[in-house]
Amino acid sequence: MTLTAADQLTVARAASVPLVVVLYAWSFSGHNYWATAVFCVAMTTDWFDGRLARRQGRTSSVGSLLDPIADKVLVLAALVMLVGQGVVPAWMVAAIVVREVLITGLRQAAVERGVVLAARDLGKLKTWAQAVAAAVGGFAAAGAWTHRAAWWTLLVAVVLTWLSGLDYARSAPRLLSRAQPE
Repeated sequence: MTLTAADQLTVARAASVPLVVVLYAWSFSGHNYWATAVFCVAMTTDWFDGRLARRQGRTSSVGSLLDPIADKVLVLAALVMLVGQGVVPAWMVAAIVVREVLITGLRQAAVERGVVLAARDLGKLKTWAQAVAAAVGGFAAAGAWTHRAAWWTLLVAVVLTWLSGLDYARSAPRLLSRAQPE
């Protein structure tokens, strides 16, 4: 199997997760800046891989599967590390994790019925709100911003995350009822 350039960026994003975690966990001068910088560069590849795939007209099933997983794993790993540092509250991160698991389950149920629940605009906005919250939290951990800034940006991400989840849940019955029985 040959990976497209867009798929390679997605794989690189997923592969950056252990490095981000280690940089947050390993205590040396400036480690939170380094971790946040690697996180930001890795998340930026999400924009580039989508643009590249569309420009080349080469979307792939690998990319469709891996792209949202890479995003979720990277963002959630960073947020969990920030909980460990006391920068963001665990309940907010738990609320995001719960929504992500529920919607992933809904999408899996749809796939089993032959229906693909495509990414919706609110879902894309939610992903970027989570990424911005993780970045602001990372810079707060590094001392560039207050923990309060991290708290507020994460609250916005939690609200958008749940609104997006409700949007998927609202449309799911209609989409699933159109599924062809086997």
